[in-house]
Amino acid sequence: MIKKISIAILIILIAVQFIPYEKNESANYEFDISKSYNIPDNVQTIFKNACNDCHTNQTIYPWYSQIEPVGYWLNSHVTDGKRHLNFSEFTNRPLAIQYHKLEEVVEVMEEKEMPLDSYTNFGLHPEANLSDEEREILINWAKEQLAYLQATYPADSLVRKRN
Repeated sequence: MIKKISIAILIILIAVQFIPYEKNESANYEFDISKSYNIPDNVQTIFKNACNDCHTNQTIYPWYSQIEPVGYWLNSHVTDGKRHLNFSEFTNRPLAIQYHKLEEVVEVMEEKEMPLDSYTNFGLHPEANLSDEEREILINWAKEQLAYLQATYPADSLVRKRN
């Protein structure tokens, strides 16, 4: 019985290798955050190293993403990350949402909630292990963008309307 179950599992694992999924590899930058916000080189470098794989439409997939079911899990993780914050679609959102997302950047950096441990565990993506200095750079940048929005737009346009 164990032999039959093992063979069935092996067949399923081999078969799943041939079921494709849509990868997160769009080259559309029409609504990218950089279109409306100043992103200095040091912030752009941090985004590239620690944020963009899960929070843009341009994921650089590691070699192990070609092995299923790992690829499905990674793709699900990226989809969820983009649902929370997508820098590639940032300026396509209402101003109040943009403002709120910048507030969240400050919060998750202060609380050290990002990047997720699952992204950096086991020596994966060592460049994404943010130092306190890099976190402070992102916090200060986001606060500067918040101040810019406050100085540029009426206060009521920066508040999300509740239903």
